[in-house]
Amino acid sequence: MSILLFIIVLVVLIVVHELGHFFAAKWAGMRVDEFGIGYPPRALTVAKKGDTEYTLNWLPFGGFVKIYGEDESEEGGAAARSFVSKPRIVQALVLIAGIAMNLVFAWVLLSITLGLGVPRALTAQEAMNAPDAAIMIASVLPGSPAEGAGIQVGDSIVSATVDEQVFSAPDPEAFTAFIAKDTTGEEITLTIERNGEEITVNAIPRQGIAASDPSRYALGVGVGVVGTLAVSPLEAPIEGARITWEVTKQTAVGLWNFFGSIFTLSADLSQVSGPVGIAGAVGTAAGNGFASLLSLTAIISVNLALINLLPVPALDGGRLLFVIIESIIRRPIPKGVAAAVNTAGFAFLLLLMFAITASDLFKLFTT
Repeated sequence: MSILLFIIVLVVLIVVHELGHFFAAKWAGMRVDEFGIGYPPRALTVAKKGDTEYTLNWLPFGGFVKIYGEDESEEGGAAARSFVSKPRIVQALVLIAGIAMNLVFAWVLLSITLGLGVPRALTAQEAMNAPDAAIMIASVLPGSPAEGAGIQVGDSIVSATVDEQVFSAPDPEAFTAFIAKDTTGEEITLTIERNGEEITVNAIPRQGIAASDPSRYALGVGVGVVGTLAVSPLEAPIEGARITWEVTKQTAVGLWNFFGSIFTLSADLSQVSGPVGIAGAVGTAAGNGFASLLSLTAIISVNLALINLLPVPALDGGRLLFVIIESIIRRPIPKGVAAAVNTAGFAFLLLLMFAITASDLFKLFTT
C-alpha cells in the first residue's frame, strides 16, 4: 500500500511540475507536441487539441511535456514557435515555471491541511479550544534528570504525580511551576505517551538545571503544547504561505549543506532519504490521516522544486544555467559540449540516487 501511495504522490507532483512548463510554454507561444502522464512507451492517446497530444504511457512514474525544438536537435528547431527561437528570458521563465508550480502546489496543500486541522504547536489560547491538546517534549538537556529517566523528544506528558498531587493540564507554564514546587527531593511520576503507548517514568527535579534560574527545581526539558486545531479559511492561506516559506528556507539550507558535504567527502547519507525511505514515510503519514499525507506531500513538493533548481545538467537548474551562459556569451553552447556535460550530470545523479537508495535499504534492514 505504501508503494502504491508513493507512486500516486510522485505522479501527482511530477505532473504538477510539468503543468508549469506546459502552461508557460503555451503562454510563450511555443509549440507543445505532447503532454504525457507516465513515461513511454505510449499506451493511449487521450485527445489531441491543436498541436498537442495528451497521452497515457505505460511507465507510471511521473509525466512529461515535449516542447518543439527544446534541444535544438529537431528538424526545423529554429522555427518561430520552437523553444530555442524564443528570447532567452522567455526560455528561462518556461524552465522556472515547473519549479514555481511545485512551490505553489505546496502552498495550496498546506493551506488545505491547516483548514482541515493537523497536529501542530498551539498557543495557550488555541490549546483551550483543542480537545487533544497535550504537552510535548521539545528538548531534553544532556545530563539532566529527564535524560536519566529516559524521557525523549516527542514524548507527550499525560500526567505528573508527586505526593498524591496530580497535574494533567495542557499548560507548559503550569507544568513548569508544578515541577518547581517539588523541592523535597521526592520522585515525580510521569505518565507519558510514546508511539501510541503510555509508559511511566520517575525523575527527581534538582537545582542548577535551568540556566535562566539556577535556583529553580527542574527536570531539564523544553516543552510546548501540540494539538489538532483547524485554522479559519481566511487565515489558512496566509499561514500556509508562511509555513511554505519556512519549509523552503530550511530545505534550501539542508540541500546546500548536503551537496557541499558531498564535495568535501563528508556527506552523511543517513540524514537523507531516497525512494525507499520516502515510500515508507508516505505510508506512515497516510496511517496518521489524510491531512498528514497532504502535509508530507507538500514537503516533498518543496524538495522536488529545489532539487530541480540545482545547477546540475539533466535538471531544470542545469538547463537554466545553460540559458544564462548562452545569454552571456551571446551564442549557443556547442552541442557536443552540452551533450557531454549532460551525460556527466546524469551519471552523477544516478550514482547519488544509487547511494541514497542503498542507504535507505541498509536502514530498513537494520532497524
